[in-house]
Amino acid sequence: MGKFKQIATLMALGACLLSTQGLAASKVHLESANIDHDNVASLQRGARNFMNYCSGCHSAQYVRYSTIGKHLGLSDEQLIDNLMFNAEKTYETIKTSMSAEDARRWYGVAPPDMSLIARSRGVDYIYGFLKGFYVSPESPTGVNNLVLAGTAMPHVLSELQGYQTANFSTHDNADGSVTTSFEGFELLSAGTLTAEQYDDFVRDTVNFLAYISEPIRSDRRKLGVWVLMFLVFFFIVASMLKKQIWKDVK
Repeated sequence: MGKFKQIATLMALGACLLSTQGLAASKVHLESANIDHDNVASLQRGARNFMNYCSGCHSAQYVRYSTIGKHLGLSDEQLIDNLMFNAEKTYETIKTSMSAEDARRWYGVAPPDMSLIARSRGVDYIYGFLKGFYVSPESPTGVNNLVLAGTAMPHVLSELQGYQTANFSTHDNADGSVTTSFEGFELLSAGTLTAEQYDDFVRDTVNFLAYISEPIRSDRRKLGVWVLMFLVFFFIVASMLKKQIWKDVK
């Protein structure tokens, strides 16, 4: 019974932590990712970005390389040469190079699979997260994140974005509580990309994550157009037929 109480307590603490993080994130204004699902060039760049900077820790086990090649206009040779770093066959799914045990030992938690992250969190959330890292001496990784406070993920894109600090202001409320407001970022050291170039880099990456969360989106929309056209045509034919059948009925 004592062990059961301990487990229940840990679960309750975990739920409180998650709810607190979710509440903190909801108070942050999320900038629109403004992605274009039909921009194949952006999706190709996003695939490159994901495989070069994300796949070392994050998997995408619900999407196959062959599916990516089919929808993004990439041949098997291009997939093998540019995207498949730890796979041999194009029908394989995207797997991480890091074991779950190593991830837990280094970061305290295994990095999540990214197959459905865009559907579960939203593209604006991911966009804000990848742009929201700031220097924090209190953090074990040296950085914190504006969108997900206390994240265990290091700033893997610091080489591109550089390092920035976050400015906060506090306000005393009438009830004695204190409200903390985010005032903006301040660049400490520049990365290899300008701010505009980094925004484009993140936008392409988010676009790719949105694509792999629903690879059949474009096909589904095209099919939906044909279905709607058929329904309109069928309605017109049915209406004409009804008038013809009932024309002699007074």
